[in-house]
Amino acid sequence: MKFLRPLLLLIIISASTIGCRIKLEPVEILTFQQKIEKLFPNAQITKMEVKDHFTKAYQIVLEQPLDHKNPDVGTFKHYMYLSHIDEAKPTVIVTEGYNAVPRTYELSKILKGNQVQVEYRFYGKSRPDSIPWQYLKNDQAIEDYHAIVTKLKRLYTGKWISTGISKGGETVLIYKSIYPWDVEVAVPYVAPLINTQEDPKTEQHIKTVGSDACRAKITQFQRQVLMKRDSVLNEILKYAEGKNMKFTELSTNEALEYAVLEFPFSFWQWGGNCDEIPTKNATSKELFNYINKIVGISFYNDKTYYNLLPSYYQHITELGYYGFDTEPVKDLLKVVKKPTNLRFAPKNVDLTYNPSYIKNVRDFVENKGKKILYIYGEYDTWGACAPNPKPHVDALKMVLKGGSHRTRIKDFSEEDQQLIYDKLQNWLGYSVTIFPLTNN
Repeated sequence: MKFLRPLLLLIIISASTIGCRIKLEPVEILTFQQKIEKLFPNAQITKMEVKDHFTKAYQIVLEQPLDHKNPDVGTFKHYMYLSHIDEAKPTVIVTEGYNAVPRTYELSKILKGNQVQVEYRFYGKSRPDSIPWQYLKNDQAIEDYHAIVTKLKRLYTGKWISTGISKGGETVLIYKSIYPWDVEVAVPYVAPLINTQEDPKTEQHIKTVGSDACRAKITQFQRQVLMKRDSVLNEILKYAEGKNMKFTELSTNEALEYAVLEFPFSFWQWGGNCDEIPTKNATSKELFNYINKIVGISFYNDKTYYNLLPSYYQHITELGYYGFDTEPVKDLLKVVKKPTNLRFAPKNVDLTYNPSYIKNVRDFVENKGKKILYIYGEYDTWGACAPNPKPHVDALKMVLKGGSHRTRIKDFSEEDQQLIYDKLQNWLGYSVTIFPLTNN
């Protein structure tokens, strides 16, 4: 009779199971866009055209806090562009220094990964109608990036890499100094770290780069433009009329003198060709065309003046900038006697300079900035302000001989590119595939 008890118990359990079905919670299967919406519930998310190796692309407009320490202050609309291929692949975050124009960055092509391109606060589409200048600080911008990366890491589980160009590259280094573990590798391109409000290293660079003959031609050109001032001004007026440009913030006379003073900086920054500099016999039109090609007279028209107000505010208060050497043309200047970048900064705003901000960033990246790949061009004026990592720091600084501010990894020799790829591979590990640009 003992064997009947277990049998009876089994029959009772079976009957109970049949009579009372187990209820299972439905499995929530989200589309990729729904996953993004869940991470950023208050964002405006719009599909975009897919390009290159990506399979999905979105414009995402966030409600970003003006002040991350005090969210009650309010928010601003912050634009970013997400290009997706695979949640397990590497993700490149592009820390723009200015406005963001959606495109595929070089590093994203090398890694064939995901890309998150983030516009800098208060630039481009992310600019409020009235800028609250006290919140246009680098620390606030870094909190923007950190908040975005922290959320997206719930979705993207692969390696994270930061990159940016020029001021965007500078932002990469600032970000790395504040949140060194947010990304595995940082790749700043042509990024300056400027020590003072007007760093004299840029002037020293201009006085020593290239040949004596080339530098003499630059000075001769500057003087020729000012000696033919009236006829060159006529060329500016004709050009401005054709392009519907207005010069009310700066007069055309002031714009011309600032362009002449800017010329040596821009010439070396953008890799000017000494053989192309107009000679003494050049016409006024030829002189204008060349200074317009190198500097761009549009740089001083009302629209650009307005667009760059945030940039000058940041350079003057935290980032530092460069000065102007008047010596070669001081006898020909009529309007700009004491040139200063304060001329391009917002008015009636506190422009107190913080001399320690970038020095602290430089100290970190030079002494502790591991896994940073620096890309520079030899002739680029901004390269004079580049950091120099100490020998004990696991970093790689690549300087392209004769290179300019346009220098990219693709411009290096195959041998140097391989050095770069090997270093990236070492830092990211062999679970990540490197796709050499020559094979893309």
